[in-house]
Amino acid sequence: MDQQDDKPSGQGRKPITARELAQLIGVSQSAVSRAFTPGASVSPKMRERILTFARELDYQPNAIASMLSKRRTNIVGIVVSDMENPFYPALIERLSRELQKIGLQSLMFNVTKGSNIEDQLMALRQYNVDAVVIVSATILSAATLDWATENRTAVLVNRTIPDSKLTSVCCHNSEGASAIADHFYELGHKRVAYVAGLAHTSTNMERQGAFITRIAELGLTLAANLDGTEYSYESGYNSALAIAAKGSVDAIFFANDILAAGGLDALRDEAGLRVPEDIAVAGFDDIAMASWPHYSLTTFRQPINQIVAATVKIIRTGSAQPGRPAKTHLISGELKVRKSTIGTALT
Repeated sequence: MDQQDDKPSGQGRKPITARELAQLIGVSQSAVSRAFTPGASVSPKMRERILTFARELDYQPNAIASMLSKRRTNIVGIVVSDMENPFYPALIERLSRELQKIGLQSLMFNVTKGSNIEDQLMALRQYNVDAVVIVSATILSAATLDWATENRTAVLVNRTIPDSKLTSVCCHNSEGASAIADHFYELGHKRVAYVAGLAHTSTNMERQGAFITRIAELGLTLAANLDGTEYSYESGYNSALAIAAKGSVDAIFFANDILAAGGLDALRDEAGLRVPEDIAVAGFDDIAMASWPHYSLTTFRQPINQIVAATVKIIRTGSAQPGRPAKTHLISGELKVRKSTIGTALT
């Protein structure tokens, strides 16, 4: 072997191609391709043989060439917003991890606060992604989303949009809000309040509508109903102070956990109320912070693992491809009772 042969790839020696690797091993080029494709049809023994030779010869598949030959990118665009809410990073991290398991990579499009949504989504149309997942708390119209995702597999996650042609996967928000109302009723509360996040999003409207309907059925009084401008700690804090100033409210349902965290701190630290002795507090999502001892927040847990699994299955099976009927998949969550409503945590 001469000096040039001793040089590693990238320092003078031309990288080995898939065809050359296949010839050296004595297999077909398609077998090499399948060995590097998760879930492809190739025996474990053959896959290991090919991967061993690839490591020894410093072979790496050319992703761009593969995309061009298959007319696929194996990339899923994920449209996000409201990244300050810990629920969304947790959801996106699990979603991207599960997509990787089926050989798909993620490209994130962040709809930033105060930006022109159409301009942001214009970028999405310029990228050749195979599928689009919309995980966004921003208010998006059906027409805008249909235009942005045209001719691509597309899934709405954690929201529904009337008249949209897109399939959606959501926590059963109405079920969760009703469970909170039932919990307040069982504890003997009479005058309750609701604090909204971003008022006209589908998640808020479903939670608010179901909560108000259920407390009416139970004979409870809606003593306060505050429309929020955003799902934020500050909004929850200020809303809680407004409710405390009214007096006579004995339980508050915040539209999500970040709102509830702000509300809890305001009620205890500034309003001087005891939680739950003077006023009970519940949220929605069950983010990690909800179980922290300082908050010990009663909340309705969104089933992130099941939501992600359903979304990945839809993409993998192609059931949300253009032209197929749009479906709404509602997934049940679970009420997590903690000290913010009963004083002694059950879970």
